[in-house]
Amino acid sequence: MKPFLKSRLDQIDERLAQLDFLLSREDIMSDMGQFMKLSREHAEIASVSARYARWRQRAADLASAREMADDATLTGDMADMAREELDSAAADMARLEEELQRMLLPRDPDDQRSAFLEIRAGTGGDESALFAADLLRMYTRFAERKGWRVSIISASESELGGFKEVVLRIEASSRNAGPEDGVYGTLRFESGGHRVQRVPVTEAQGRIHTSACTVAVLAEPDEAQAVQINPADLRIDTFRASGAGGQHINKTDSAVRVTHLPTGIVAECQDDRSQHRNKARALQVLAARIQERERSERAAKDAAQRRGLIGSGDRSDRIRTYNFPQGRLTDHRINLTLYKLAMILEGDLDDVVVALRHAHEAELLAELEAQSVAS
Repeated sequence: MKPFLKSRLDQIDERLAQLDFLLSREDIMSDMGQFMKLSREHAEIASVSARYARWRQRAADLASAREMADDATLTGDMADMAREELDSAAADMARLEEELQRMLLPRDPDDQRSAFLEIRAGTGGDESALFAADLLRMYTRFAERKGWRVSIISASESELGGFKEVVLRIEASSRNAGPEDGVYGTLRFESGGHRVQRVPVTEAQGRIHTSACTVAVLAEPDEAQAVQINPADLRIDTFRASGAGGQHINKTDSAVRVTHLPTGIVAECQDDRSQHRNKARALQVLAARIQERERSERAAKDAAQRRGLIGSGDRSDRIRTYNFPQGRLTDHRINLTLYKLAMILEGDLDDVVVALRHAHEAELLAELEAQSVAS
C-alpha cells in the first residue's frame, strides 16, 4: 500500500477514536444537531476503518503464511496450506486496497441523481440524424439493462426516421441501487462528440461517410439546491406538440418552450398532454442546463491548469468513434478500443462506462497523492 494511503487511513482511525469519545459525552448527546452531525461522520468513516482493519489482519496473515512457506521443514499438506494461504491473503489485500482507494476518493454529490440525456444531430445531415436514433436506442437499451426508467421529454424527428434532437430523462430504481448505480455518475462521461463511420443508407456508391452527434448528460437538479431563476428572466411559449399522440395532442397547445433570456438557454417539453406538467418539466430541464453551464465553466478553468484523463466534457470534444466496417468502438480519451460494436449499440456499454470510471478514479487518486506530497 502506498505510504500516502496508509497515512490517510491512519488519520481516519484516529478520527474515529475521537468521534467515539465525543459521542459518549453528555453535552454532545444533549445537542441533537451536533450529535446527528457527528453520528453521520462516524457512520461514513466507520466502514472505511473496518475495511482497513481487515486489510491489516490479512497483512499479518500474509506475513505468517510467508514464514511458513519459507520453512524448509514443512512438507506435504502443511506446505500446500501455507502456499494457499499466501495466495489467498495476497489476493484479499489487493482487493481490499482497491476498495479502500475508492472509498477515500471525493464523491460528486450529483453522481446519485437522475439525469437528462440530450442527443443532437451534427455534421452529416440525414445520416447524422439516423446516428442520433442509433445512440437513442443504445442508451435506452443500456438503461433497460440497469433497470432504469426512461422517458422522452422532447424529440424532433427527421424525414428518414432519425432525430434532429431528442431529450431523455433517466431515473434509477430505488430498489437495489448501490453507490455505483447512480444515473448521472454512470453516464456523465458520455458528454461530448460522438463520430460514426459507415456507409449511409442514402449512399448509392457504397462509400464510407463520417458524421457526428453531440451528447450532453445533465444531472437533474435537487429542487432544494437548484439554481434560482427569476421568473422575469423567462419567456414561456406554448405550441402544438408534433409527432404521435392522437387527436388531442395535435389540437391543443400543450407543448411548452421556456427561454432563459439572460443566457439564451432554451428548454421545451411536449411529452405530456398537460401544459402545466410540460411547463414544470421544461423548467427542470432549463435549470439542469443552467447548472451544467456553470459546472462547465468551472471545469474549463480547471482544465486551463491541467487537462484530465476524461477531458473537459466540452460538447466540441470528439470523444468516441463508432466504426461500422471494422465493428469497432474507440474512446479517444482513454485509448480504449473494443471490437464488439453491434453488442454495444444494443446497450452493452458496461465495459466502456467502467473503464471511464476507473480512469477518472485513477486521476482522482493521483490528485490525492500529489496533495499529500505537497503538504
